[in-house]
Amino acid sequence: MNSTLAKKEQHGAGTKKWYLFDAAEEILGRMAVRIANILRGKDRAIYTPHVDAGNFVVVVNADKVRLSGQKNQKKEYMFYTGYIGNEKYRSAAQMRQRQGHFLVEQAVRGMMPKNRLAAAMMKKLKVYVGPEHPHGAQNPEKL
Repeated sequence: MNSTLAKKEQHGAGTKKWYLFDAAEEILGRMAVRIANILRGKDRAIYTPHVDAGNFVVVVNADKVRLSGQKNQKKEYMFYTGYIGNEKYRSAAQMRQRQGHFLVEQAVRGMMPKNRLAAAMMKKLKVYVGPEHPHGAQNPEKL
């Protein structure tokens, strides 16, 4: 029995679906796994690791995502400017105030493969802080 790997042409642009995910009161890690699987196309029968077979995901209320335990204060994100001594650390609570979409984007990015294909897949993720989004014309399905 031979298994076939789908080609790029078999994952036509017309077959891409849009999903709407409300992040309010969702646990960050569990939500990021579901989103990453949809972006990669692992929820589809035609999944192929080396082809971008995923769908689009719109996340609303990204600033209301939940972190378990004391991660809101203890989890830190490090930023480095390239200059000596210029490491900056910010907690998840600070990042949520500054950029509400940052936590969701970073969590999903960490679950994607570490290659050029992941950059193309991340372009299909649209994250918004409030309940409004400009993708109503695509009729996204609620998850």
